[in-house]
Amino acid sequence: MQTLARLGLAGFEKRITHQLSGGEKKLVSLATILAMEPETLLLDEPTNNLDPETRNRLIKILTDLEPGYVIIAHDWDFLAETCREIYVMDQGRVTRCDTSCLHEHHHAHPYGEHPHRHGG
Repeated sequence: MQTLARLGLAGFEKRITHQLSGGEKKLVSLATILAMEPETLLLDEPTNNLDPETRNRLIKILTDLEPGYVIIAHDWDFLAETCREIYVMDQGRVTRCDTSCLHEHHHAHPYGEHPHRHGG
């Protein structure tokens, strides 16, 4: 109950699992694991299919966590907001990314003229 309250999920213990949204299910799953007081978390693509609001909730939860965590993800903006160090797999080798690296990329997507933020 304390973990649910800490994650802003008070009252979810009474909700029926199959009636939760995908994001709510992810947050309840995370609460279930955190209630076991793990030393470390291993999260695989935790932002997949999350709406921006739930993604931001997850960022807040992770940045406030005491246990350490390892995240495997392709969401670079999310990684930059939640991790102190980032490693990549490059041609079969794990290498640490520099803490800052200016780069440029070009992209196009529907409705791109509207202000938006990548990764959420």
